[in-house]
Amino acid sequence: MAASDQLRFHEFDEAADLLAATPDATTTSVSERQSHVALDVGSSYDENEEGDESDKTELLSGQKQPPSFWTFEYYQAFFDVDTYQVLDRIKGSLLPLPGKNFVRHYLRNNPDLYGPFWICTTLVFTLAISGNLSNFLEKHGNTSFRYSPQFHKVTIAGVAIYCYAGLVPLALWGYLQWRKGVCLNVASYTLLETVCVYGYSLSVYIPASVLWLIPVSWLQWLLIATAMTLSGSVLVLTFWPLIRLDSRAATLAVLTIVLALHALLAVGCKLYFFQKPLHDYPPPFLKDGSQGFKQQLRHLLWEHGTDSEEQDPGARWSLCQGMTGLCEAISQLPKPVQMDAPSHPL
Repeated sequence: MAASDQLRFHEFDEAADLLAATPDATTTSVSERQSHVALDVGSSYDENEEGDESDKTELLSGQKQPPSFWTFEYYQAFFDVDTYQVLDRIKGSLLPLPGKNFVRHYLRNNPDLYGPFWICTTLVFTLAISGNLSNFLEKHGNTSFRYSPQFHKVTIAGVAIYCYAGLVPLALWGYLQWRKGVCLNVASYTLLETVCVYGYSLSVYIPASVLWLIPVSWLQWLLIATAMTLSGSVLVLTFWPLIRLDSRAATLAVLTIVLALHALLAVGCKLYFFQKPLHDYPPPFLKDGSQGFKQQLRHLLWEHGTDSEEQDPGARWSLCQGMTGLCEAISQLPKPVQMDAPSHPL
């Protein structure tokens, strides 16, 4: 009981004196203050809840304005992926399995440009660097060879890879959209999904371009065939469900063009960046074998006829042939008749 009495609210004498001095003053109880505070908090909570409900309503009804094309928020959705998703999609492009559509099983209505962009960029630099190393390893035994980095290969690789990864999907998407309007059985992916599939399909060429440094011709072509098979399988398994219901001629034409462009990219990169230098031709011999001066001239022209390590051996061969022909023509000119000096009688 004593404890309960201590917890009760007691009137203080000072408060009673103040009330007696000012009888017209108003007082506020603790319960009233609590009720006012509760009302204030409840009103602010209701306002926040109404704002959240309005945002949800805009999102569900589609009335919320999308971000502008010139803002970062517009492009942020294209890169909204994490490392695990990108690695999973790369694995799916390296090991395509029948029955697993790349768009349905890996993209799952969330295509991205992060993976395709960095895959294409990495492929550009691996092609250019591996091509330079291949050229150096092929010619480093030649004493007259002087290495100079070929930076133009980076530009050529970038133009080829980015044009393929951007223009070919755009053309295929446009064709599928057109066929979708003509033939009701044909479906189509979005442009972003099509670009994403093509970008991830190029991931297999990154390790292949590094292994192309092995100077074994049959192994290089075997790697090309393997990379084209894996990468082409991703494209066929992904786009086959869209075009199989079209006419047979249109289906075969689309598949042929898709695979032909894919093979053209792989073979073109192999032949341009990893082509073996033409072996130096042996010095040509003269038919008669009797003109030592002409033979030495042709040797000198062949070995030191140019100061550029990029000079085509075929051009050097033509130069030697032309100079040799000139020497032969000079040697066949009639010799001047030597006349004896007339004797003068004394």
